[in-house]
Amino acid sequence: MSGASRASSHTAGLTERSSTAIRVEGISKTFDTAAVLHDLSIDVRAGELLGLLGPSGSGKTTLLRIIAGLDAPDRGRILFGDDDATGLAVQERAVGFVFQHYALFKHMSVADNIAYGLNARRRAERPARPEIKRRVGDLLDLIRLSGFGDRYPSQLSGGQRQRVALARALAVEPRVLLLDEPFGALDAQVRKDLRRWLREIHDRTGQTTIFVTHDQDEALELSDRVAVLDRGRLEQVGTPDEVQEHPASATVMKFLGDHVEVEALAEGGRVLVRGRETPVAAPSGTIGPVKLYVRPWQLQLAEPEAAHLSGTVRSSYRSQGRQRIEVADDQGRVLAVEDFDGIRYPAGHPVGLRINGGHVFG
Repeated sequence: MSGASRASSHTAGLTERSSTAIRVEGISKTFDTAAVLHDLSIDVRAGELLGLLGPSGSGKTTLLRIIAGLDAPDRGRILFGDDDATGLAVQERAVGFVFQHYALFKHMSVADNIAYGLNARRRAERPARPEIKRRVGDLLDLIRLSGFGDRYPSQLSGGQRQRVALARALAVEPRVLLLDEPFGALDAQVRKDLRRWLREIHDRTGQTTIFVTHDQDEALELSDRVAVLDRGRLEQVGTPDEVQEHPASATVMKFLGDHVEVEALAEGGRVLVRGRETPVAAPSGTIGPVKLYVRPWQLQLAEPEAAHLSGTVRSSYRSQGRQRIEVADDQGRVLAVEDFDGIRYPAGHPVGLRINGGHVFG
C-alpha cells in the first residue's frame, strides 16, 4: 500500500472515532487565593478546531488542563459527548495532548516515540505489534516524515519534533486533541509553515481540537471558531470574522489588533466626534460621553471640513501589501491609516482623518 493510501486509511479511522463534542459547564478554579476561572461555560462542536485566545493569565492553559484531566475544577463539569468526564482520570478520558516544548523521549527513536502510548497500554488493550508498526507508518506519512522513523529527536529540527509530538498524540486515536501553545518555541517562519500544516491535518482527520495561543494571527488563521478569554472569563466565542468585525466587548476589541480610542458623544442613537456625526450607532440607551474604538482601516484621509480628527504625518510606507500612513494627532497619539490614496506625504504634513466605522460598547 502506498504512503498516501496508508495515510488516507488512517485518517478515515480517526474521523470515524474521534469527532466528539465537548461541553464545559460552569467551570470555576482557584489556586491558593487567586481565582483563575469564573463560572466559565463553552460548547466545542464535534470535529471543529477551536482556538482559546487571550493574554497571559487569562486562564487558557488552566481550562485546557481541566479538560484533559490534569487539573480538577472547584465547580462545574466537563462532558465528552453525553459522557460526564469530570471525575475521570487522564488515562480514561482518551485525550491527546501536545505541549509547547515537544516532551519527546530523547533516548527513543521517532517511531518509538510515536508508538509510546500504544506500547504503554495494558496487555489486553495493546494492539498487536504489526498493527502498532502499521499505525506508526501511517502517521509518519501523515506528518510528512516518512523514512524518519529510525532517527532520534536530536537529529530533527524544532518543527519536525513538534510534528512527531502531534503524531504521538494522534497514535492513541484520542477522542479530543488538546494543544497548548504548540508553536510557541519555534521561530516565526516555522510557525507559519506549521500553522498551514496543522490546518491541513485537521481538515483530513476531522479531529475535535482545542488549541491555546496568545498569538492573534495564529488563532484567526487556524480556527473554525475563536474563544477569547480574559481574567478567567469568556468574553466572546465566534468565527474569526465575527470576533474581528463584531467584537462583543472593549476587551476583545483591544486584544484583536490595532485600534485607537476616540473621545465621542452618544446622542439620539448617534455617535459624534467633535460635533460631527460618524456612521457608528450608539448602543440603545447610551447617552453622553463614550469611548469610540476605531481600527486603522476605519480611518480615511479627508479634507478638514469632512474630518473628525486632525494631525500631522509621521511616516508613510507599505506594510504586508497595504499602504499605511502614521499620523500624530493633536494629543500626541499615533494613529495608523491603511489603504490610503497612495500619496507619499512628507513628515510634518497636516492631514484630516474621517472615521468610517468603529464600535461603542455599552
